[in-house]
Amino acid sequence: VIGKGMNPPQKILFPPEKICMDWRQKRRPGAGLYNLGSTCYLNVVLQCLTYTPPLANYLLSRQHSRFCHQQGFCMMCIMEAHVRKVLYSSASAIRPRAVIRDLRFIGEFKPDIPGDAYEFLRCTLSAMQRACLSGSSDVDISSQGTTIIHQIFQGILRSRVTCLSCKTVSDFYMAFLDVLLKIKGASSLSTALERFVKPKQLDGKKCFKCSKCEKKVAASKRVTIHHEPRVLTVCLGRADERTSRKISQVVEYPEYLNLRPYMSDTAGEPRLYSLYAVVVHSGHTCLEGHFFCYTKASNGQWYKMNDVTVESCGIHAVLGQQAYLLFYAR
Repeated sequence: VIGKGMNPPQKILFPPEKICMDWRQKRRPGAGLYNLGSTCYLNVVLQCLTYTPPLANYLLSRQHSRFCHQQGFCMMCIMEAHVRKVLYSSASAIRPRAVIRDLRFIGEFKPDIPGDAYEFLRCTLSAMQRACLSGSSDVDISSQGTTIIHQIFQGILRSRVTCLSCKTVSDFYMAFLDVLLKIKGASSLSTALERFVKPKQLDGKKCFKCSKCEKKVAASKRVTIHHEPRVLTVCLGRADERTSRKISQVVEYPEYLNLRPYMSDTAGEPRLYSLYAVVVHSGHTCLEGHFFCYTKASNGQWYKMNDVTVESCGIHAVLGQQAYLLFYAR
C-alpha cells in the first residue's frame, strides 16, 4: 500500500486532553437572536456552535482572549464574547452585532442579502481556525490540525484507489471538518452514508495514473472515514446538482449514530455519536426561505430556536424535520 498525506504534527497547538466533551456547567438555555435583515442563516450557525459542548467550554473559559494579540478582527474573540452573552444574558433575545459588523472578514456575506447556513458554518470555522493560528508562523500542515477548532471538528478521510490492472493499492488521506452527503433517492442518513463509502469506478476521463503500471488505468476508489472527529457535522445536500432546485424529501436521521460501518476499519468497538443540533431550511427553493434550528442545551433538554424565539420541545419534533445540517458529538 502506497500512502500519502499522513505526517505526524511537529507541535501540538492545543493539548487534546484539555478538551471536555460534556458541559462543565448546566444551565437553562440562553437567549434567542434578533434577525437583523436576512440573517437567519447566520443565527442558526451561531446557535449550533454555542451549544457545541467542547467549543462552548473552551470559549467560556476565556483561554483565547487572555492571550490574544490579534489587532482588529479576531473570530475567536468575537465567538467568545457572543457565547458568553447568549448563555449568561437575562434578556430573552440579543443582537449578534459584532458578527454582522465583521461579516466581510468571515466570507462573501452582506447583512441584507440572504446567505447559506452551510457556507456560513464553513467560513466561520475557517475564520476561527485562522485566529487560532495567528501568531504561529510556519506551522506545518499536520500541526495546523492540532488547534482547538480542528481537534473538535476535524476528521481524516482515506481515499483508497485500487488499480484494476495490477491491483496496486494507493491510499490518500485528507482532513475534513464536515461531510457533504448526496441525498437524492436516499431515505435515511444511513443510506446516504453507505453511498458515500461505496466503491466507485474511475474510468474514461477520470482515469487514475498508476505508479506501478506508469500509465492511466481504470481503477476503483473507495472513500472511508479513517479517523473520526470529536464532533461530526453533516450537510444533507438539498440543492439538485443539475437543476439547483431544492430536494425537499425527508431523510431520516437518528438520535444516536454509530460511525463504525463507514470507517476504514469496520471491525472493533462501535463509534457512537449523539445528536445535539439540527439546522432546518423551510422554503421551496434553495435561494429563498427561512432557517431555524433545534439545539440541546446543557440541561439535556431540546429547544427550537427560531431567531428571537426559544421554546422547549421533545426529541420527536427534532427528528421529524427536513434537516439541512446535523451536528453529532462523541
